[in-house]
Parts: sequence; C-alpha cells; structure tokens
Amino acid sequence: MVDQLFAELAALPQVEAIALGGSRAGTHFDEKSDYDVYLYCTGSVSEEARREILSRYCQYMEIGNHFWEYEDNCTLNNGIDIDILYRNLEDFTRDVADVVEACHGRNGYTTCMWHNLRTCKILYDENGRLAAAKRRFDVPYPEALRQDILTRNWKLLRAAMPAYELQIQKAVKRGDLVSINHRVSAFLESYFDLLFALNRQTHPGEKRLMQLCRESCSLLPENFEENLNTLFSHLYTQTAVVSEDIGRILDALAKIL
Repeated sequence: MVDQLFAELAALPQVEAIALGGSRAGTHFDEKSDYDVYLYCTGSVSEEARREILSRYCQYMEIGNHFWEYEDNCTLNNGIDIDILYRNLEDFTRDVADVVEACHGRNGYTTCMWHNLRTCKILYDENGRLAAAKRRFDVPYPEALRQDILTRNWKLLRAAMPAYELQIQKAVKRGDLVSINHRVSAFLESYFDLLFALNRQTHPGEKRLMQLCRESCSLLPENFEENLNTLFSHLYTQTAVVSEDIGRILDALAKIL
C-alpha cells in the first residue's frame, strides 16, 4: 500500500525527490512504527491534489499542518500513522550547510537535519539532486563544528549568566513547576546536543536519546543514566532537590569536557 502511495506522490510534477526518514529508515522499528516521509518539491502541491491521493490510502487526514515543518499528518488504512513533510531542497541544503560547512552551533539539536539527510532512504530522486546532497554532506564530523557546539551549549548549561542551571535554581526557589519543566527541557536539549558532538555523532532527534547515547557514544559522564533517572524521579515529587540533581549532572559532564 505505501509503495503505491509513494508512486502516486512521485508522479506529481512538483515532486523531485522522496525520502523515508525516522525509525523506518533505520533498524529501530517494528510493524507499528510511524512513517516519516519527506517530499522535496520544486513548487507547492495543492491541498486538493494531496487530499485526493491520500484519501485512497488514509482513514484520517490533517492536510497542511504547519506547527513545525509544512506537512500532512495522516493515519493509513492499516492504522499506522504517516507524516508527509514538504520541503524545498535548496532551502534544506542551505540549512545543513550552515551547520556542516559554516560550523555554526545552535541551542540544542544542532546536527538533527544533517543526521536526517545522512540516514534517510531515498525512494525517488528524479534528477539525482537529493543523492548529490547526501554525497556533499557525507563528510567527517568537522572539528570546528564540534568545538562550536561544545562551547555554545556548555555556556548555556552552566558557564554564562543566563545558563539553564541558574534559571532552574531560581525556578526551584520560587516553586514554579511550569518554569522548572520548561528550563529542564531546554537544559536537556543542550545537554544531549553537547554529548553527541563530544562523541562526533550527529544528533538523531528527540526519541530514545539515553538508549542511543549508550549505543553510539563511547564517552559519557559517570553515572550518566543514574543521574538522569534521579532527576526525572524528583522533577515533580521532590522539586527542592532538582537543583542538586542538575548540579550533579553538570559536575559529571565537566569532568569529561
């Protein structure tokens, strides 16, 4: 069924390439895993045309969501969810180049799109431009990028005035659970971004990060999982000690930087 769907999408004149990403493009998936599909388009495909095609394969459709990227979020007739994201290849490669070639770190998730490009499975590539982009960015992890990510995110974690550690301490003193949750989430974004960069690994996204760190990162802080699990166990039940948990995580991280 999905092969037929992909064939119909590939026949659209604006579609120049289709790639499969997420767990379905790797080894961590099962028969219930969602489909993450990327359509690289030279122009916009009308919602009517997309709805007509998708209605033949999907029992539920949300067409034209734009919460993150522009996408259609649907459930296939077999009950499996499928997310179809519409991208412009030039814009996408420009964003990846800013990271890989210009070596600009970001506030967490720096190399996610690079990882997405490197690990995706190309299903259709009319002019070979998506494959060319994969080859262009199939390069060793740039040391300048690594250093920029480490420097930027360590400052965000502990070494700058607006560091998350200090913000979390203030939120804990106020007993502000919403702020604690918000700042701890941002803290973890920078923490894992730094860990993957430290190990010269591209960032795989937001799921199974502790597991993927165990599998791909040879250099991890002492008591890596234990310290994180302690933080999670205290986050809403013993908020008074969350600042201590954050400090313990950062102390362990500092020893390997």
